[in-house]
Amino acid sequence: MLVSKSVMFECCGLIWSQFLSVNMLTDNMLLTLFFVSGALADCPQYSHLFITAPKQMEALSGSCLLIPCIFSAKPDQDFNSVRKTFGLWIKSDSRFGTNRNNVIFNSSGTFTTYPMSITGDLSQKQCTTLFSSLITSYTDTYFFRIENGPFTATADCNPLQITVHDSPPSPRIEISGDLKEKESVTISCSASTPCPHSPPKLTWNLQQDPPNNIEENTDRTFTTKIQKTITLSDTHDGFTISCSATYPVNEGREVKTAEERKTLNVSYPPKDVMVVISPTDPVSVGSVVNLTCSCRGKHPVVNFVWYMISDGRLELIKADTQVYGFKVTNGDRGRVYYCGCRNDRDIQLSTGCQLIFEGEQVGVEVILKILAVIMLVSTLVIFEW
Repeated sequence: MLVSKSVMFECCGLIWSQFLSVNMLTDNMLLTLFFVSGALADCPQYSHLFITAPKQMEALSGSCLLIPCIFSAKPDQDFNSVRKTFGLWIKSDSRFGTNRNNVIFNSSGTFTTYPMSITGDLSQKQCTTLFSSLITSYTDTYFFRIENGPFTATADCNPLQITVHDSPPSPRIEISGDLKEKESVTISCSASTPCPHSPPKLTWNLQQDPPNNIEENTDRTFTTKIQKTITLSDTHDGFTISCSATYPVNEGREVKTAEERKTLNVSYPPKDVMVVISPTDPVSVGSVVNLTCSCRGKHPVVNFVWYMISDGRLELIKADTQVYGFKVTNGDRGRVYYCGCRNDRDIQLSTGCQLIFEGEQVGVEVILKILAVIMLVSTLVIFEW
């Protein structure tokens, strides 16, 4: 079969064209990979400019972002603070010469498409920048560049990732100290403050109108904080702290709010210890009664103990059981029973409980005796347990 030369050349040309196209695409991908990842791989050997700034920052749409920034040039570079200095911000790609459309801010007044302003003194190597009127599409990677006469350089090694969210982050509730009864703890609620010019307002259910303090962090970003010191009691167990952070946006015309909750888990010794008689008084000789030691505590009760005052003597009658049952005899008349509950925090004793027999009444004398011995029982049990 004969194939014309023109057809053959066209086929070969198509194949060669496709081959070149594939190879050029591959080369471009490799070059892009080389410049993006390779630039960082070569850091800091081939970079002439460096900045000290956070690597990642998060901001809120409708608000602003203050970028703390300090730059430095290599000692062998010709940076002169006397010369006029301009600062530039580049997005996405640090290669300044490849795509100048990536320049989104220039302090000289040219190529300024994003609402930025450098508030730092460039002659003093301060490049702190205010990024205003943020929108989510501003989420990107940014690079800083200096133009100082003949010295021009981009901080390729120090990309800044900025993420703009539509919703504010939840505040953080922190508690310093042990959550135990009678312990003093400091509770704080804090919120990130990317725009210290319009900080969030913090409120919570621990106090009305708490004073908001703006604190500078070690990386020169800011945090708004409120705090309160309280002495814990058993009533705080299960209490839920609610803290809200309200951010002004769109020049104060609107607000965006986030909330955080945290429930306190306070440990305390047994409370409300009492002896419960079943069946209820009055009792008769020969009947069976159960004495139950009832109490509440945080954490769980790990031990129970029973004591009895008989003829003025304190006796341990049964240990480590919540229910003490026995058959009533005449010898039980006048005896006073106590129980104790213990958890990992402390021990607590009940008041005395005396059986009332059929036909008897509790007189004032019996009540006074019970009250008189309770202090003695408490002291003896603490030393013995």
